[in-house]
Amino acid sequence: MKDKKRLHLCWLVLACLVVPMFASYFFDDMFSTLSHLFKNPEMLELGWNSAEYGFYAGGYSFLCVCGGLIVCGVLLDVFGARLVGSIFVGLMVLGAGIVYGAITSGFQPHTSLIIAYIGCMIFGLGSEIAGVAVTRSIAKWFKGGKVALAMGLQLAIARLGTATAFILSPILVAEKPAGQIYTLAETSRPAFAGLMLLFAGAVLWAVFVAIDARTDRLDGVPTTRGEVPEEDRFKFSDIIKLLTNGRFIMIALLCVFFYCCIISFKKFGTSIVIPRFDMDVDSAKWLITMIPFFTVIFTPLFGALVDKVGKGTLWMVIGAVLVFCAHLVIAFAPQGVAFYGYLGLSLLGIGYSLVPAAMWPSVPKIVPEKNLGTAYSLIYWIQNMGMMLVPVFVGAIFKNGVTEVGNHSQEVAAAVNAEYIFIGLGAVAILIALMLRKSSGLHPELKLDEAAEN
Repeated sequence: MKDKKRLHLCWLVLACLVVPMFASYFFDDMFSTLSHLFKNPEMLELGWNSAEYGFYAGGYSFLCVCGGLIVCGVLLDVFGARLVGSIFVGLMVLGAGIVYGAITSGFQPHTSLIIAYIGCMIFGLGSEIAGVAVTRSIAKWFKGGKVALAMGLQLAIARLGTATAFILSPILVAEKPAGQIYTLAETSRPAFAGLMLLFAGAVLWAVFVAIDARTDRLDGVPTTRGEVPEEDRFKFSDIIKLLTNGRFIMIALLCVFFYCCIISFKKFGTSIVIPRFDMDVDSAKWLITMIPFFTVIFTPLFGALVDKVGKGTLWMVIGAVLVFCAHLVIAFAPQGVAFYGYLGLSLLGIGYSLVPAAMWPSVPKIVPEKNLGTAYSLIYWIQNMGMMLVPVFVGAIFKNGVTEVGNHSQEVAAAVNAEYIFIGLGAVAILIALMLRKSSGLHPELKLDEAAEN
């Protein structure tokens, strides 16, 4: 295929791939700026408290951690992104539908929670494998070119889904005076919006599949396992090679500790910033929304920077330090001063842009293309261990720490105690990033810190 036409197709493919991830991020974060409501379950017809909300949020990672990600990542390398990705985009939609059905069911809180948890498990596995398929497809289409920029754009638009959820959810579930009940119909509105977005994402994924299949046919790319040369076929021994690759393990560990500092924080963002900085719900909503908005702006810019000047491991260290400093500010800044809330969230947003912009494009440099599905799945598997456990611990802190409705001192203490978890995670992320940078210096042949070829 001619280079000019291929270039145009690359960006069309990227446009198709970002929408399912936008929808996934929206659905995953639909309750993040409503998390404060779960501190008062008597106001919710749904009836979930903070600990139960944390339990639900952790359901996203359950099947992933139980081995689903690894198995499905292997399937991705064996059968290809088109087939396996299509199955898991479908599971993403199915899981979201189950969650929506649970929220609107009118069942007892415990029953609706269990059904929603099952739906969240299915949605989470579908979303993670769909994400691996998207990342693998971007690496394929932008191979040897602007991979970091393309991945940065994909991350930015996906996180715009988070920003949209942060802004739209409090509008869909408008704040009520004390004593009034939030009905099931009101509580489920964000889930319905997310479900519709996921349907749209599934349609565009189908468009990508058609483009990708046609391009492979025109390029003479083998489409069946029997046509693939022996040296390019996936082998189960490749998993052992990945798990004994020191740089790969460091990237995977950096991913889990770094992402838990941010993704798990977002789940309880309003529960933390409202008491810490004496904000109302609307102000807190916009404050938390700064995280994805910063990444929308900075992730593509940092991705282009990594392509142009390299030094990827340095950017990872700087990003991890910024996130660590952000949580120090959120935890220990003077009580009730909104300026420090904006400062902390700004640092968090910039750090959240820097690390992924450098980290994800580093994986194809240390892993053969035939193993990228398994590699990204293993990274996500390790990441999901933290994403499953951290929300449960943070939810328990708020449940056990806030025993009196409206007790401001208890809410502040719980917010600070939750921040201790994120500070600890951030410190470990810095240490791992420093180790990865040292390893890159010892192994320059990996080209982790080199700029893109063109």
